[in-house]
Amino acid sequence: MSIGRVILCIIFPPLAVYDKGCGSILITFILTCLGWVPGVIAALVINNKNPEN
Repeated sequence: MSIGRVILCIIFPPLAVYDKGCGSILITFILTCLGWVPGVIAALVINNKNPEN
């Protein structure tokens, strides 16, 4: 995961998982609405779980 992606996860988590699919965006968006920290954690986990090509 690049440093740019990590910064994007911290600033706006749903945008950081844009290329991972609709389900990931929805989960991250809901968690971000419930609290910023859960959204950031979810975005970091999703980006770590699915490495870029």
